[in-house]
Amino acid sequence: MRHFSVASILILTAIAGCTTDPATDMLPYYSDADLTPQWIDADDPMYHQIHTIAPFHLINQNADVVTEDTFAGSIYVADFFFATCPGICPTMTKNMLTIQEAYRNDSDIMFLSHSVTPEIDTPEVLNRYGEEYGILPEKWHLVTGAREEIYTLARQSYFAEEDLGLPVNESDFLHTELFFLIDTNGRIRGIYKGTFPNEMTRLIADIKLLKEEGPA
Repeated sequence: MRHFSVASILILTAIAGCTTDPATDMLPYYSDADLTPQWIDADDPMYHQIHTIAPFHLINQNADVVTEDTFAGSIYVADFFFATCPGICPTMTKNMLTIQEAYRNDSDIMFLSHSVTPEIDTPEVLNRYGEEYGILPEKWHLVTGAREEIYTLARQSYFAEEDLGLPVNESDFLHTELFFLIDTNGRIRGIYKGTFPNEMTRLIADIKLLKEEGPA
């Protein structure tokens, strides 16, 4: 897997320290690959140019089609993993389960985990993985699909490349520890280290803030 560069660590440290705007208690937006948080008011001309997750067409653990419309009107947490990962993925999944349990009965909160080895992680494999960990399929979609589509989403929509500033090509394996909080309009509103349990406390608090913010 890729390891965090010094630049990545510094950026993530900065992100952790500026979750909300002190004046408004509003979560920031993330619109570029350097993950710089931006606070943009709805009446700002830049508001309608905020980066959004691109449309996608993937298949989940129940062999159902999953698109951006699946999450329409919902807040969701996204990550990238693979079912045979012997290292950080089980930790990430267990930490995500903390969020699932916190919002088990809240239909407005969903989860999206993309396989970075989609040629191996068939719906059947993902279904077994979900059953093993107690993942609720109605809330948490484990998705596979075309490798190019998933990697393009990861790098261009979620900016999920850990080695910031280093050249990569389409064949380079991608694996990131980051969780991404996405609002009801498909915009990135929070970034978290998925291997840190204390980050889940922050994520739960940020979801609460986002729910209070309401749709825009």
